Amino acid sequence: MDKYIGKRLDGRYEIHELIGVGGMANVYRCNDTVDDREVAIKILKDEYLNNEEFIRRFKNESKAIAMLSHPNIVKVYDVSFGDMIQYIVMEYIDGVTLKEYIERQGIIEWKDVLHLTTQILKALQHAHECGIVHRDIKPQNIMLLQDGTIKVTDFGIARFSDKATRTMTDQAIGSVHYIAPEQARGDVTDGKTDIYSVGVMLYEMLTGKLPFDGDSAVSVALMQLQSVPKRPREVNPGIPIGLEQITMKAMQKQPSDRYTSAAEMLSELERFRLNPSVVFDYGNSFVDNEPTKYVSNIKDRPKDEGNGVNRFKVEDEDFEEEENVIVEHGAMFYVVKGVLIAAITVCVVFFALALIQAFQSGQTKDVEVPDYVGKTLVQAKEDNPENFVFEINSKYDESKEIGTIIAQEPAAGSMKIKSGSTITLTVNGTDTEMSVPFVTNYSESEAVRAMKDKSLMPQVVYVENTKTPKGYVIDTFPAAGAKETIGSTVYIYIANGARAETAEIPAIIGSTLSDAQSKLNELNLTVEVTYNDESKEPKDTVIASSPLPYGKVDKGTVVTLIVSSGKGDKRSVEVYVDLPTNVEGSVEMTVIVDGAIDSSQSKTLIPAYNSTCTLKFEGSGTSNVVVQLDGQVYREYTIDFSQAAVTNTVTHEYKAPTQPATEAPATEAPVTEAPVTPTEAPVDDGSGDYVIY
Repeated sequence: MDKYIGKRLDGRYEIHELIGVGGMANVYRCNDTVDDREVAIKILKDEYLNNEEFIRRFKNESKAIAMLSHPNIVKVYDVSFGDMIQYIVMEYIDGVTLKEYIERQGIIEWKDVLHLTTQILKALQHAHECGIVHRDIKPQNIMLLQDGTIKVTDFGIARFSDKATRTMTDQAIGSVHYIAPEQARGDVTDGKTDIYSVGVMLYEMLTGKLPFDGDSAVSVALMQLQSVPKRPREVNPGIPIGLEQITMKAMQKQPSDRYTSAAEMLSELERFRLNPSVVFDYGNSFVDNEPTKYVSNIKDRPKDEGNGVNRFKVEDEDFEEEENVIVEHGAMFYVVKGVLIAAITVCVVFFALALIQAFQSGQTKDVEVPDYVGKTLVQAKEDNPENFVFEINSKYDESKEIGTIIAQEPAAGSMKIKSGSTITLTVNGTDTEMSVPFVTNYSESEAVRAMKDKSLMPQVVYVENTKTPKGYVIDTFPAAGAKETIGSTVYIYIANGARAETAEIPAIIGSTLSDAQSKLNELNLTVEVTYNDESKEPKDTVIASSPLPYGKVDKGTVVTLIVSSGKGDKRSVEVYVDLPTNVEGSVEMTVIVDGAIDSSQSKTLIPAYNSTCTLKFEGSGTSNVVVQLDGQVYREYTIDFSQAAVTNTVTHEYKAPTQPATEAPATEAPVTEAPVTPTEAPVDDGSGDYVIY
């Protein structure tokens, strides 16, 4: 038994049970007798009480969390750092880790992923604004409560960004499947390091798979450094493009290519939430067409091998660097060399003068001023055979498209100018900023007009909504009050009718397949069934579902039921049949299993020799066994293979068959003749016999 269970810390915290085991500490569920509440206490393991690094990390966690106050970050109530025990008293969370939820759920529906990720990013935004980088963001450190609330935990290797810029050791700390490349290398870490880890979790929740996995931590770390994962939509085509883009941008190898902050990533997720069909203008910045190649450091200049060639090795390829071999020459050599150099110099100067003259003559060429009005600046620069220099001014005209040239000086055809002259172009657009107007609950036409009045370009997006009347504004992106350059696009989200009706998936785990199907069909949900051969549950028992019970889904959604096939509870069971004792001779036993004769166990028995008969059965679920003796039902049994239980349900007495009566052979009564009274003596007839007359 754990030595702390049943104890009371500092006369206040009663320890009830061990609820978590970590690398450096154990977590217990306790009762705070002073404040009368349940708490969780993390206690540093005894073997680390003298380890300065682990003590530092343990204290660092308490300091980090104590500075934070956010609904998505676990609270710290108390700390104690004694010589014999060190512990942190925290908020008790009755839930599961996000890792457990992912493993149970497999692929999580993208709407739920959005809800979970938003909470994680809000927690990180708060931590980063307080100067704390978590550096170990992974689903094992995210707790999920029953109401869907997220709690970020375990700030054990967090650091204060204003006090340190590198990891504390040369080794990358954190779970290798989720750490950013710069963390794996031991480089600078900041808030963008946590964003990379969030991207990996996004990938895992959306696809049910990790982007990188291997046989060892080293191989996974190398993948983090130089491999590009499969696009999420290649694994799960049901992921919206915009959410895939957000995931891949967060997972960029270079921190500068990721979101600059958790707040920026939250803003993009919000824009996606308002319009799930959005496609972001990220270009191909997250496509790594050529994997990074790493070259080992060359600290010393390679030594000459003695043949004028220096050799060094990079990875598995040899490269050679030739050096000039110094050879002494006579005086004539240098005379000839000087003459040649002088001749070459004269030729070069002459050729250069000729080029300059040709260029100057070309510059004097007079040409008409081209017409650039109506073209874009890109088109003007691409079609510029006279090498004009363009000077750009900005001016906004709402009747023209942004980026279009609306005026030029000199005007087209007004005069002739030299090739290479400067032309001033006025492009539609300016750096002037305007505040996005508040248009929520405006009609579509009113909102569009309000944006144009502020010289902002409205982009209407229709989305489903239940709270706002159809045709009216739900929200805008950027939000009202944000400063935007005039001519910038503002997305106006217009309600386009009610969303599909939703239904809550009922509690169906443990019920029979028929009951679960009936409940789901009543809610207008479609059912698909997948059988599991490993389950020990009885056949047709629902062992899991996707989505999970209590989740809200649109009516018509497909709910996949994971059902036990019954093969997993296949067992061998013995049935002992007691035989009748008042039988002489043999009896014929017939065994019938679920209505079919089991010829392998049907046999002739002599009860006088054996008082019982053992029958062996193998199967799953339940079976009914009938034993007949000489055609008479003698015993009936019910076998529950999942429990290896046998129940005798019917018992009959055996009646020995009646033998037909055997009649004695008919005999005729003997005829008794009256004795003849001889009247005369017997007479010898001469044959030796006497004849009586």
